[in-house]
Amino acid sequence: MVKTVQEALFDITPEIKKLAALSEKNNQIEKDLYTKYEVKRGLRDLNGKGVLAGLTNISDVCAKEIVDGKEVPCPGRLYYRGYNIKDLVNGFLAADHYGFEEISYLLLFGDLPTEKELSDFHDLLVERRLLPPNFVRDVIMKASSPDMMNSISRSILQLYSYDSKADDTSTENVLRQCLNLISQFPMLMVYGYHAYNYKMGEDLFIYAPKPELSTAENILMMLREDRKYTKLEARILDMALVLHMDHGGGNNSTFTTHVVTSSGTDTYSTMAAAMASLKGPKHGGANVKVVQMFDDMKKVVKDWTDKEEVAAYLTRLLDKDAFDKKGLIYGMGHAVYSVSDPRAEIFKDFVKRLAKEKGYEKEYNLYEMVEHMAPLIIGEKRKIYKGVNANVDFYSGLVYSMLDLPPALYTPIFAAARIVGWSAHRLEELKNVDKIIRPAYKPLAPYKEYVKLEDR
Repeated sequence: MVKTVQEALFDITPEIKKLAALSEKNNQIEKDLYTKYEVKRGLRDLNGKGVLAGLTNISDVCAKEIVDGKEVPCPGRLYYRGYNIKDLVNGFLAADHYGFEEISYLLLFGDLPTEKELSDFHDLLVERRLLPPNFVRDVIMKASSPDMMNSISRSILQLYSYDSKADDTSTENVLRQCLNLISQFPMLMVYGYHAYNYKMGEDLFIYAPKPELSTAENILMMLREDRKYTKLEARILDMALVLHMDHGGGNNSTFTTHVVTSSGTDTYSTMAAAMASLKGPKHGGANVKVVQMFDDMKKVVKDWTDKEEVAAYLTRLLDKDAFDKKGLIYGMGHAVYSVSDPRAEIFKDFVKRLAKEKGYEKEYNLYEMVEHMAPLIIGEKRKIYKGVNANVDFYSGLVYSMLDLPPALYTPIFAAARIVGWSAHRLEELKNVDKIIRPAYKPLAPYKEYVKLEDR
């Protein structure tokens, strides 16, 4: 059968397979060479300590403390501009208002806002919840993608062409661009999702955000055909946005923001690069993997209360004999935290309450069992250099499923929060650093004499 040109573009031919094998052969680096040359793989040592690559005032991730003059692991702590995340969460919950706008102000400008400053900032974001004329029709509706992260990234890059000062990297202009993107992101996300569903034959509904609503409320309102949501649902989504806003300067997507910003490029390109990083299953895409893993577990494990049966499944995961055969228990472990992830701890309390209200108690008990068992099984099966604990992605996917959010939006919701942190770090990089980030790589290939084509 003769293939069309379009089909040929996506076909892996015998020639490509042969070249791929050649590529793998000549790209292989022996693992012991990383130790020999003292290379910090992932820019971290075996104990999880990162290579110091920069300075930041924006957030701090603490996993160790000094006891009797020695550095020892401790329960994880996360600080935004010096404020403990648990105190911030307790603060806006006690005041009975949504936290996204308040904590966005803190991360971007360094101070907690007064009531008037918070009200003015909310109004500022509301004014910017707009897209250029016909943008939904001309950009979002055309060539809609099943992958929302790619869809949103394309929209962000397209917004460049609507900005007459797109390449201006002054603080005032970059702040304007960042505030625009923070405000527009929920629309890019939800409209992109509806556009693809319309392409697949479902009804299309596009709702404009309401000025009186918070960011979390607007996401739920625009997403649902009946525009309805409960206060608890909006509160928990708002909590998720706050917990995902930032996580130090070294997480992969934020470090990408610093690296790309240091090249002098524009805000839209910078945010698209950060989006590409966050999309990865080892970073922001992990919450989707957790849900998919548990979906597979619930099919395979007949009795969700049987510890031996659950343990056997977890062992099979590590043996690359279950789910995606990657040898990973998704949602377990973190590059920095070794005792506990404070975001997961905060989330867990709300997850338990929501599970009881929504009738998901059986699922919650299974998650809790895996949370306790997985570190022990990993410790038995793998040589680990620091503790393993449940990270924020472990419970966030369960929260989103209980909120009836589509899996296609799990990682975009992460991005809707993290774009605040990316914006803060971009502004900080532009203010303080005028050198392009360019680390060293040790070359291993021996020098060779050129051989003429006819002599090869």
